[in-house]
Amino acid sequence: MTLTVLSDSDTHSLLLSLSREEIVRLQESLAESLHEYSTGAQETCPCASSNQPKRMSIPAPNQQTTLFMPASTSTSRGMKIITIDKVPVPSPSGSTASLSHTSSISTTSSYSSSRASQTPSSSQTPSIASVERSNSQPSPTSSFSNSPSIASLKLTDSSTISSQGTTPHGSLTLFSPSGTPYAFLAAEELTAFRTALAATLIFCRRQHVHKIAVFGAGKQAAWHIRLALILRGSEIHHVDIINRSSTRALALMHEIYTAPEWAELRAANEKLRFSVLSAEYGEYKRMLKDHVRGSDAIFLCTPSLTPLFPAEFLTSAEGRRKGRYISAIGSYRPHMVEMHPDILRQAVAPDHKHHHHKHAAQGGVVVVDSLEACLREAGEVRQAGLGAEQLVEVGELIMVKKASMREIEMGGEGEKGLKRWLEAGNVIYKSVGLGVMDICVGEGLVGLAGKKNFGTRLDF
Repeated sequence: MTLTVLSDSDTHSLLLSLSREEIVRLQESLAESLHEYSTGAQETCPCASSNQPKRMSIPAPNQQTTLFMPASTSTSRGMKIITIDKVPVPSPSGSTASLSHTSSISTTSSYSSSRASQTPSSSQTPSIASVERSNSQPSPTSSFSNSPSIASLKLTDSSTISSQGTTPHGSLTLFSPSGTPYAFLAAEELTAFRTALAATLIFCRRQHVHKIAVFGAGKQAAWHIRLALILRGSEIHHVDIINRSSTRALALMHEIYTAPEWAELRAANEKLRFSVLSAEYGEYKRMLKDHVRGSDAIFLCTPSLTPLFPAEFLTSAEGRRKGRYISAIGSYRPHMVEMHPDILRQAVAPDHKHHHHKHAAQGGVVVVDSLEACLREAGEVRQAGLGAEQLVEVGELIMVKKASMREIEMGGEGEKGLKRWLEAGNVIYKSVGLGVMDICVGEGLVGLAGKKNFGTRLDF
């Protein structure tokens, strides 16, 4: 028997080597597994939710938590074990001791892929607000990397915590149905990739994706941006990276515009522009509203303790005119929220069709990866007071014709109405993560690693 071992570096290199077609096949396999998870029968489908053991957690040193996530699919069994730092619970005053409230600089930035943009000379020291890079001249300058004000900035927003502290460290072990181990994978890169792969399932069905906003600047944010560009890149014109700290956001944008692994994506779309907005910018609230309302898709990728933007940005008459896809994957405990609960409450409110203004279609439900897990663990769902009847698993929506039957039973228009909502309406997807996702994607990556000669193989 051969055991395949993939370090985090191996997995990272393997993922960067994947073609669009290989990523699409991985996503199709994930979609099928999620469909089986949501609709499969316990007696005949190992992937069915009723056959998935509950995750367990135990306390670890230094206020960390170790999670054990067993799962099964029709072809594999597996156990993911990860350790993450404990997420602080906000005090009654709404602050957390681990974050600073010190005033800081005002920062916004924009990078353009236009051939006509100018690169500042090394003798100039422009403010970060004016920094631009050309897609054809992606070289760093001292004004970008060595700015004293950027190097010394302190955090100003207590709504999120360090993504470094919440990055999962651990491994995934895969077994054959007979119990023989056949793969051992580091979990960090895998977790970020599989989460973004699931989040882009509905994104790939959307009619308009010209402008996307990404909250966060860690691995999750990077993989959401990368997969969005790989899967729909020719249609995306603007990507807003929104983060509490400009340092991390600018570092991510610098990587996108200089790293060789992003070169093909940079060259594929001359219209593509990136911008950075941080909470340190003086007009942050005004620009945040413009970015949120102007986006066709919003990816929330932060372990936030409070909403990342006010509810009225999207619940007001003006905010509801445009259909958006919102994916929230960063918060995973009952006290954590990235989205204001009022946004979810409005999404599930009955549509009486008596409006004095135009607004995008509402589905009447919030899409989740797991109904049981999100009712138990998702802060937005719990704080909005949503019940099981107001949630639908993404696995049920993957097969539109099957999902349309449920929509008809609820008095809707069936496939036509469901498709219109998924493609152009206001769709919210909330995920807390499933072991089935790890098993499915991990199994696919092991197969690709063998074909592409990544990792180490041990005979035993």
